[in-house]
Amino acid sequence: MTSRLTILGSKGGPAIRPRGPSPTSMLLEVGGRTIVVDCGLGVSRGLVEAGVSLKTLDLVFITHLHSDHVLELGALLHTAWTTGLDHDVRVFGPPGTGHYWSRFAQAMEFDIEIRIADEGRPDIRDLVRIEEFAEGTVFDEGGLAVSALRVDHPPVTDCLALRFDHEEGSVVFSADTAFFPSLAGFAKGVDVLVHEAMLAEGVDRLVARTGNGARLKEHLLASHSFAAEAGRIAADAGVGRLVLNHLIPADDPAITQAHWEAAARETWTGPLTIARDGLLVEFGRVAPESDKAATGGNE
Repeated sequence: MTSRLTILGSKGGPAIRPRGPSPTSMLLEVGGRTIVVDCGLGVSRGLVEAGVSLKTLDLVFITHLHSDHVLELGALLHTAWTTGLDHDVRVFGPPGTGHYWSRFAQAMEFDIEIRIADEGRPDIRDLVRIEEFAEGTVFDEGGLAVSALRVDHPPVTDCLALRFDHEEGSVVFSADTAFFPSLAGFAKGVDVLVHEAMLAEGVDRLVARTGNGARLKEHLLASHSFAAEAGRIAADAGVGRLVLNHLIPADDPAITQAHWEAAARETWTGPLTIARDGLLVEFGRVAPESDKAATGGNE
């Protein structure tokens, strides 16, 4: 059986612009599970457009609490509930995820309680189960194992890469990180590595457009990986395919897919995909090699 990865939001950073991509969120379908990884702005719409019924929401994983990864978590859960969700949803996130959810539920208290009384809905606060995690094993049920590795994303201490292993296939999500050699060992031999990527030639224009000048540039250079560094991790890990995601910048008209490919090819010669919103990558050990990433690969 072929597993599927859908990039719902491919942009690094929280800002959105007309006709531009959405911040980071991903859909992983493996082993019969529907898994959401990160919940940047636009995740609910992205899931619906990918054909997912929100009332079937099952597992959600958050890599860290920057807004471009968690801003729409509460709204996704609430929208799923108003769509008909009536079963438990497990949300795995770093320390602080429970605080986020409790404050969101508090802010929506009027709406939640009036819908319970008026529409007969179960209490969403009883359905959402928050499970905070650190490094190590995060989840191991029904043949699906999930593990976490703390990566280097200052000043955020609890930023964790995630590895999903199932007999149908394996994926690693780098989360946001500066070049982190230990990630190669964590991702050893996976079918797909989804790694954040930045292009040097776009940083100055991005900083000028966004504001905060030198401070923002300092953060980007200290906390994120260049595309060639992502390629080096993929090569050292011997992965089946590299997907560049959380692109910085993702909406600069002067930067094309060819720029991303050229940067990654400095260090990576294997199958390569440059993320875009809605892109689908098929993978899996039992899928023919020629079918892998059939709808999403750049080659």
